[in-house]
Amino acid sequence: MDFVPSFPVILAFTGAILLLALTPGPDMTLWMSRSMRDGRAIGLAVLAGTSTGVSVHTLLVAFGIAALIVASPTAFLLLKTGGAAYLAWLAFAAIRHGSSFSLRPETSSKSSLAGAFVNGLWVNLLNPKVIIFFMTFLPQFVSANDPHVAGKLVFLGLWSIVVSLPIGLAVVLGADALSGWLRANPKALRGLDYLIASVFSLFAVKILFTSAR
Repeated sequence: MDFVPSFPVILAFTGAILLLALTPGPDMTLWMSRSMRDGRAIGLAVLAGTSTGVSVHTLLVAFGIAALIVASPTAFLLLKTGGAAYLAWLAFAAIRHGSSFSLRPETSSKSSLAGAFVNGLWVNLLNPKVIIFFMTFLPQFVSANDPHVAGKLVFLGLWSIVVSLPIGLAVVLGADALSGWLRANPKALRGLDYLIASVFSLFAVKILFTSAR
C-alpha cells in the first residue's frame, strides 16, 4: 500500500504521539471535567469530538488548506480569537455553574451526547496551535518529493488518533471513577472547578499569543 509509511517511520511517529498525548492540553482538560461531572458516556462523546477534530486538521494539512489559513493574517486572527473566546467561556462556565451541576451521570440522550460531541469538536478545531502543530509535525515524517505524500499524511494523522485513543479512554474512565469521591467532598469539587477554569484561561491566553510563524 503506497500510502502507508515505512515501519521505522511509523515506529518513530508512534513514540512521538504517545509522548504528546500524555501532555496536558485543552482537550484533556475537557475530557476530565465533563467525565467527572456528567459521567463516562458524556466524556466519551467529548473524546469522539476531539478525535474528529484531529481528523479534520489532518485533512486540512494533507490538502494544503491549513497553510492558506495560517498564511492569511485575517483568517488566523479570527481563528485564534474564536478559540481563545471559547476557552474563556468554558472557564467562566466552570466557575459560574461548575459545582452546582449534579455529579450523577446524565441520561445518554441524543441531545446531551450530541452537545458533548460538538463541545469536544469545537475545542479542538478552534485551537490554532493544533493547526500549526500538524503543519510542522506531520510533514517531518513524509518526504516532500513522495508522490503519495497526501495519502501518507492522512494515514499518519488517523494513526495518531488510534495511538492516543487508549490514553484518552484512560483519562475519561479514571475521571468518571473519581466522581464518586468528589460527590462526598463538595469542597474538593469546588476547588476542581477553579483549577479547571484556571487551566482553560491559561490556554486561552496562550492561544491569543500564538504566532503563525
